[in-house]
Amino acid sequence: MRAFDLVQNFLTLLVIPFLATVVGVAAIPAVWFFLEVRAILVNESEFIELIGTGIILGMSSMMWGISLVLLCGFLGGAFRPRLETGRYPLRSFVTIQWAWSMVFHRIAQLFLHVLVPSFIGTLYYRMAGAKIGSGCQLNTPNLNDAGSVILGNRVVLGGNATINAHLTEKGELVMAPVTIGDDALIGTGAVVQPGCNIGIGTVIASRAVVAKWTDVPDGEVWGGIPAKRIRLADGSKPD
Repeated sequence: MRAFDLVQNFLTLLVIPFLATVVGVAAIPAVWFFLEVRAILVNESEFIELIGTGIILGMSSMMWGISLVLLCGFLGGAFRPRLETGRYPLRSFVTIQWAWSMVFHRIAQLFLHVLVPSFIGTLYYRMAGAKIGSGCQLNTPNLNDAGSVILGNRVVLGGNATINAHLTEKGELVMAPVTIGDDALIGTGAVVQPGCNIGIGTVIASRAVVAKWTDVPDGEVWGGIPAKRIRLADGSKPD
């Protein structure tokens, strides 16, 4: 295992400058915009120059954030591992490959939280590999393992809801896709774990935690930690 540790540490040292380069490349359009427009204000009064510079700086920051999110979406999709459902040793090169792809999501989260819900946030997740139906509203930057997530039409993910297609336990990385059916609602702060199949028109209450490999039938309401059925599809309470 010592050899694995050495390789892991070496790769970490390589990743840091690479990610710095990604952040820098994403900033190029914003820097160009700032310098070009800022030059127009040189001959203006000091007050106009100050106000204009502040506005341009704000617009440039937004441009940098959008560029960074989209670039990370592209790279995350390009480098994402095509892992089958299963368990993998935590100290393995498979895990390193998975962690490498997740790094791009971590970088995107620097700005992603201000771009959801929007078509830019949805585009990011699609670029990263998520299969997303029409009319979805994604209010969270925490749709993780995008390449293993399938969302039907008109799905709503509440603010800061978390969708995980992975977890770690007993020294293993567990991977399993998450499927959410049409018209389902995942409440604010709810957590859906790997292997879950959320049915059509289902409601997962705010802050609920849906345990791994849980099948939630169509039209039901689930809540609690761990989540349990609190309303049947016909609106009645379970016995």
